[in-house]
Amino acid sequence: MKAADVKALSADQLNEELAKLKKEQFNLRFQKATGQLEKTSRINEVRKDIARVKTIARQKAAEAKA
Repeated sequence: MKAADVKALSADQLNEELAKLKKEQFNLRFQKATGQLEKTSRINEVRKDIARVKTIARQKAAEAKA
């Protein structure tokens, strides 16, 4: 997911996307623990996507207060 895509989302959509990414991260960690994970790089991609969504959400919240 690119930053431009994330910036286009509303606050509610950002929260939904964050929840979806956290669920995917949990599932990936579970797959890794059980030895079923094939694409290990996806863990890092999801982690970075979570950080990207949180950053954009925080920026939008700060803009709303200012």
